Amino acid sequence: MKIHEQCMVAPPPSAPKTSLTLTFFDLFWLRIHPLELAFFYSLPSQQSNPSFFFANVVPKLKTSLSHTLQHFLPLAGNVVWPSDSPKPFVQFTPGDAVSVVVTESDAEFDQEIDYSPRETAPTRPFIPHLHSSESLASVMSIQITLFPNKGFSIGTSTHHAVLDGKSAAMFIKAWASLCRTQTNDETQIPSLVPELLPSFDRTLVKEPAHLRPFFTENLTGFLSNIYPQDNSDGRCLKILAFPPKDAVRATFVLTGEDLEKIKRRVLSKWEVVEESNSTVSSKLPNLSSFVVTCAYVAVCIAKAIHGVEREKDKFAFGFAADWRFRSEPRIPDNYFGNCVWNNLVDADPLDFLEEEGVVLVAKRIHRKVKMLGQETVLLEGFSQFVDLMKQGVQIIGVTMSNRFGVYDTNFGFGKPSKVEITSLDRNSSQTFGLVESKDGGVEVGMVMNKHAMDLFATLFRQGLCHDDHESSS
Repeated sequence: MKIHEQCMVAPPPSAPKTSLTLTFFDLFWLRIHPLELAFFYSLPSQQSNPSFFFANVVPKLKTSLSHTLQHFLPLAGNVVWPSDSPKPFVQFTPGDAVSVVVTESDAEFDQEIDYSPRETAPTRPFIPHLHSSESLASVMSIQITLFPNKGFSIGTSTHHAVLDGKSAAMFIKAWASLCRTQTNDETQIPSLVPELLPSFDRTLVKEPAHLRPFFTENLTGFLSNIYPQDNSDGRCLKILAFPPKDAVRATFVLTGEDLEKIKRRVLSKWEVVEESNSTVSSKLPNLSSFVVTCAYVAVCIAKAIHGVEREKDKFAFGFAADWRFRSEPRIPDNYFGNCVWNNLVDADPLDFLEEEGVVLVAKRIHRKVKMLGQETVLLEGFSQFVDLMKQGVQIIGVTMSNRFGVYDTNFGFGKPSKVEITSLDRNSSQTFGLVESKDGGVEVGMVMNKHAMDLFATLFRQGLCHDDHESSS
């Protein structure tokens, strides 16, 4: 890896000083590892020639980034927590800027965009470091990496207390839009479509009364309880070390046909497979792709882990749900920040290893999704994860979404060849990532140890080979 340039890209000089409150949705993630994404783009040999790329493509990316930041000023700022403030907040002061590193790599581009299992370590150099200290934390850093005569990547590292996956996707698509539509006339700055203009209105988020003792009345105590392994002051802003796992990374695809096959299989046994404490409904539900994907992948993960480590036989599944359209009044889709809450699916810890585990888990996920929007769900999800981990239950989680449209991120060089949720290798739980597939369907990003990944791949493919008649007989 050769570093060509290390610079700071700022919004236009006219950008005013700005501060942004962190809500209870944000504060939960205050010291969690950053959200890291990598977008890989194939380029013709002329555009990916180093002399052309660094003289033409990089300046275009940097100029459009500056123009984009004028709409997303908090991303150029820092998370701060002054001694006279009860809560941390984001502050942008004129002169603040985003760290941008421009590099050149001799790694095999085709290998980086391949979906088959490979070690996690080689992808790490394409993701920038996000600076944090006890008193200050950067919100975003960016890295642009050229693979000569092949393509380039854009790696982003963003502070999770400032934005969720949906907001991260909105920013990168806004940047791509301004880059794609900018002209050589620097006085003509293209505009963003309304859905890519962020709303920072924090009055839209109403903090439930039962969460006020944690996030308003005793925030430092709450943070100390969340991170008992950290001996620093409760007001510390340094992002905790989540070292990358020594594992392998792979991407699996569920086509639209695969999803329909799994859905038919689940519905064919919906009323046959009994759950404990369940009530029978005569009407079959309309299962979403999210429910079907999560149930299928979670069961494959559980069986793969159990197959390699026999002593691990109890599992749970949790997911972060978007509360924008579940709140009253509704929060707009372009709300920028965190607006997600972790929810635990109340499946029996042994359900995941059952022969009909996919049906059992799908029923439980579907039921939990139907409950979302209730304040009691916010309270339940708050403590259940910790209790289960103390009992030795293996938590399976999911991040991002196949509804964010990340493959529509076109900077003017075509759509991405591959989008990687790089931070999957930093999660303490067994987390998989979802993005939409380039050809319809869903891409599932995975990080596991090699033996578990091999077994997962076998289970994943075998499960798709069973025909509908066989599954219902």
